[in-house]
Amino acid sequence: QVQLVESGGGLVQAGGSLRLSCAASGRTFSSYSMGWFRQAPGKERKFVATISWSGSMTYTADSVKGRFTISRDNAKNTVYLQMNSLKPEDTAIYYCAAKTSSASVNALDYNYWGQGTQVTVSS
Repeated sequence: QVQLVESGGGLVQAGGSLRLSCAASGRTFSSYSMGWFRQAPGKERKFVATISWSGSMTYTADSVKGRFTISRDNAKNTVYLQMNSLKPEDTAIYYCAAKTSSASVNALDYNYWGQGTQVTVSS
């Protein structure tokens, strides 16, 4: 089993930056891909970014490309989402997730989820 603990959410003005962290524990093996998703009020959960812990492959949604960067520190079992040039439309609950095998943009493919952390961007 995998437990995911998120931190770093909060309130920020448009144009500002935040870094979200997701610390993983309880894993029986390390070959998980990790992802970030977000869900705005009244909307479905959407893909943000993913990274493979088996390599250095990353993929970022077009809506955040050039602004958000996903990274990892395997020694700390932690995945990060650096969010720059934030916009009000980035406001959402952000979820960290883990899955076996290769990276995926589909939320239903992920096996484990964090509790979510609120990111609010004011105009």
